Amino acid sequence: MQFLGADFFSRRNFMQLQPPVCYQVVLGIGIDLVEITRIKRAIERWGERFEKRVFTVLEIDYCSQAEIRFQRFAARFAAKEATLKALGTGLIGDMRWHDVEVISCPSGQPHLQLSGSVESVANQMGVSQTFLSLSHTENYAIANVILLGGIE
Repeated sequence: MQFLGADFFSRRNFMQLQPPVCYQVVLGIGIDLVEITRIKRAIERWGERFEKRVFTVLEIDYCSQAEIRFQRFAARFAAKEATLKALGTGLIGDMRWHDVEVISCPSGQPHLQLSGSVESVANQMGVSQTFLSLSHTENYAIANVILLGGIE
């Protein structure tokens, strides 16, 4: 392994570096914290009606398979809210909760799948990439969303 000495970072060498072809800029950041008992109460009160209104079939299947189902539902709800905050819109017009879907990879890493009106707004903003981070404790779930767009 070669160590990059101070001479590598000299002004002359720095000026000779070629800039990347495409720059990514942050277009939006959203964060949301959800109390898990709030989601648990909604599911216990409204049951499938609440689940089907807010979550997609894939999300319901994923969350229902675990002992920590309420934490999973709460984290996905937080992801939907954080996404709408990152877009700067909230749930407006003909946007639906299903327009923001959290897909879990086999590795467990969550990804956002946008559709419908939410996808249209993201496209108008120039969003080319999304990043999602989820976490939860026994009492709270949190989601952080970063939206990036490219400039040529």
